[in-house]
Amino acid sequence: MDIHFQESSLIQETSKIQQFSPKIIGVADSTQYLVGAIDCKNNFVELNEEKRIRCFNSLAQAKDLLRSHQYKTVELEYQSAYDEMCGLPSSDNYKELIQL
Repeated sequence: MDIHFQESSLIQETSKIQQFSPKIIGVADSTQYLVGAIDCKNNFVELNEEKRIRCFNSLAQAKDLLRSHQYKTVELEYQSAYDEMCGLPSSDNYKELIQL
C-alpha cells in the first residue's frame, strides 16, 4: 500500500474524529437517552454511521449502539427540562466522559 495513501487516510480519520464527538444526552426524570454527536459548530447531530439521532430507553442500549460503531469513549450529559420550562437560565448540566 502506498505510504502517501496511508497518511492521507489517517489524516481523514483524525479529522473525522475531531469534527464529531459522540455524545449521549439523558433527560432528568426520564428514561430516554439520545445518542448522537457534537459537530465542529457545537450542534447535536446524528452519528456519521446513523441516519438520525437515536433514542433509547436505557443507558446500556445507548452504549451498545456506540460500541457497535467501535467508539471507545463518549460524553454523557444529563439535562433538566425544568429550567427551560420555568423560564430560568440554563444551569450547568452534569457531564462525564465514560469508557465504553
